[in-house]
Amino acid sequence: MPRKWPPHVDRNHVKGRTYLSFRIGKGPRVKLPDDPTSQEFRDAYAAAMAGGAGPKPAVKKDAAGTIGALIAAYKSSGQYGGLSETSKSGYASRLEQIRVDHGHRAVAGLNKDRITSFILDPLTDRPGAALDTLKKLRILIQFAISKEWLKHDPSQGIKRPKGNEVRSWTDAELAAFERRWPIGTKQRTAYALMLNMGTARVDTHVLTWPQVDDGACYRRHKTGVQVDMAISEDLQRALTATPRKHVCVLITEWGKPFTVDGFSGWMRDAITAAGISDLTCRPHGLRKTLGRLLADAGCSAHDIMAALGHTTLAEAERYTREADRRRGGKRAVASLDAHRANKSPQTTANSLGKIVKTEGKTRP
Repeated sequence: MPRKWPPHVDRNHVKGRTYLSFRIGKGPRVKLPDDPTSQEFRDAYAAAMAGGAGPKPAVKKDAAGTIGALIAAYKSSGQYGGLSETSKSGYASRLEQIRVDHGHRAVAGLNKDRITSFILDPLTDRPGAALDTLKKLRILIQFAISKEWLKHDPSQGIKRPKGNEVRSWTDAELAAFERRWPIGTKQRTAYALMLNMGTARVDTHVLTWPQVDDGACYRRHKTGVQVDMAISEDLQRALTATPRKHVCVLITEWGKPFTVDGFSGWMRDAITAAGISDLTCRPHGLRKTLGRLLADAGCSAHDIMAALGHTTLAEAERYTREADRRRGGKRAVASLDAHRANKSPQTTANSLGKIVKTEGKTRP
């Protein structure tokens, strides 16, 4: 699958080597580190986006009242400044794409038909991008309302595009991975951490031995929610067989911690090596799998919320509802079988003997 590059990243091939640079339009180039998965690359890219690395790209100022001006105002606000660095990185990429494609459009001219026709419909073949664009656009709209650029939400009534939601792993996929990567392999340890602690990739690659020794305690990077769990027997077996060579549980072949993107690629390679060809089977799906297993085990929504570090009960209730439907369906079939069995007579006429036939008139 080809790599999806951030906006304004150019690749130049010279004598068999690829050089990466940042450039907006015909503005000056800003050289970037060669490894796009490294933290150095992300820091340099973020600085270039902010105009802090090298000469500032010559960017035409957005006209007042346009979507571009609204994005600039939002990114200068405390609302945006209060986001985590990870969230800012994700927001910046999508907001910049909206600015490039639609920054010239007037905010006051937005309505349901124009948002659908001009902004969302061109992304029909990319449902994930369409969903994220609508999410970010609604954040901008709410910001515009707070600043009195708009009086109402023009996106009301627009249905959320169906994105490719990450799914939980099937039992067959779990078994395939475990067959390929037995206890003692680094891949199995990473798998056991994500499956038994429900950590996302951004949390898993930096887990330390003190965190798992103290009973699977960590703080979710995305939301800042503290998660306190216990080490399951399955995870304990994997950790016991893992050498302790660094403060981080998982390290690269060079003895250093993974970057988040490097960890993701390494896990995807492990999934492929396990013979799992379905591209919808992703590392993050192991977090969803833990929620499914907890619900199937009869855990309450509050317990699942605590285990996965959810911020709302509704997120956890989705797992319990799905489990209740599965259990309800099985109970329904069992009840149907019992009903059919009870409807049939327990004994037949033949088991009671032959019926005597009488001839002639009946006695008075």
